[in-house]
Amino acid sequence: MSNSELLSSLLLAVDSADQSTTEQEFTMLRSQSVRLKKCQSSEIGALKENMKKNRYKDILPYDDSRVVLTLRTSESDEDYINASKIQGPLSDVCIAAQAPLKSTLRDFWRMIWEYRVKVIVMACREFEMAKKKCEIYWAPQNQTSTFGPFTVHCQRESSPTDDIIVRELEVSYQQDVRVVTQLQFISWPDHDVPYKASGVIDLLHRVQDLDKSSPDLVRNPQNRPPRLVHCSAGCGRTGVICALDHVYQLLTHQRLTPDFSILRIVTELRRQRPSAVQTKDQYRFIYTATSCLFRWFLQKHSSTHLYSNPSQQRNRSAEAVATNRLPKEMEVTYAAVNKKVATPQSTTLPRKPDVAHHYDNFPATSSPVYSVVRPRAKPHSTETHLYDLASPTSSDVTPHYHLLSAPEPVSEVDDDYEDVTPSASDSSSLPPSNGIGFNKRVPKPRGPRDPPAEWSRLER
Repeated sequence: MSNSELLSSLLLAVDSADQSTTEQEFTMLRSQSVRLKKCQSSEIGALKENMKKNRYKDILPYDDSRVVLTLRTSESDEDYINASKIQGPLSDVCIAAQAPLKSTLRDFWRMIWEYRVKVIVMACREFEMAKKKCEIYWAPQNQTSTFGPFTVHCQRESSPTDDIIVRELEVSYQQDVRVVTQLQFISWPDHDVPYKASGVIDLLHRVQDLDKSSPDLVRNPQNRPPRLVHCSAGCGRTGVICALDHVYQLLTHQRLTPDFSILRIVTELRRQRPSAVQTKDQYRFIYTATSCLFRWFLQKHSSTHLYSNPSQQRNRSAEAVATNRLPKEMEVTYAAVNKKVATPQSTTLPRKPDVAHHYDNFPATSSPVYSVVRPRAKPHSTETHLYDLASPTSSDVTPHYHLLSAPEPVSEVDDDYEDVTPSASDSSSLPPSNGIGFNKRVPKPRGPRDPPAEWSRLER
């Protein structure tokens, strides 16, 4: 069987996996992860001195796959950082990490420098859902920032697409200078999936192009330094990108086998990073993007007829093949995730109603652990004072207004791990989201008032 024939058969298998199939696989994945967590230990991350270095206290790296820091820049440096080594399909390694906190910025750059990272993939924004998701560890364009002994200068910043921001960073440590490229994907909603898969595939293409442009990697591709992939917690969006990068490497190096399985790839990924690929929608998105990757590869090599009409394939844009980019037809036809268009059912993820997300780091019958970070209620006005409508104190229908003090500014200090597990009492005491607001408090009633004197008068 030729590579094209094998790829075509695998494409049919991926496209035939409907939503019910992927949900069953994800259920199996969760069951395997529960057993795995009982066998794997995360004792180092759970130590008292390291808990402050974790953004989320229930996402800790496994001890046997965690990134160990040996580069010491001061006497207070320790070897712990919330990051995991992910073994790739070749001899390559990828680093999956949480976004840095203020207290771990220097450790973050220690890791980049020690492991000679040249490419950083950032899959989140700095703020999402009114919550800080990542501390800024780079410098603005043409400016310089210092993080401990590391000096970072942003040589250039560009937005080649609406989804991606590319920053070229010049990093200096002692007498050595290196260039690190950061690709920030800004179109990935928190606790959700991208609107279409073509943006993520374009991201993978650009990462691959950076590898090809490196003279050292061209001469010796086996010595590729690890890519650093992070989102906020380093598991959901990070896991999806690591899984798709695994598929991409199998595809471009012709390592696909007839027993190719997305379930097996994600299972192996979770053996190295807890809760990688965190929701059913994210798992289903891997199928959608994998289908797009397979079609792109068949389109690129055009050694087999992908379409029912052979002339349709011959008339495809030569420019799209030469630049290794997904044609616009495929962006709509095969990469739609939420838009309802005339597409094969297996490559479309319909938008679901707003329901509780199925995360794997909490029991299905209990309240969510990682997903219930609600945004703070925004004031209805930007004025420095707020006015509240008071109840009339007499028969006069003219309302009376009372001046209230301006709300206190929200602190942005992020020097601690984020506890997103609400207790039962806290959850039951919250006002409804469509009521007076999340952060406002209803005063406790002071008891019944005395009845008016007129009610107690005796008739004579």
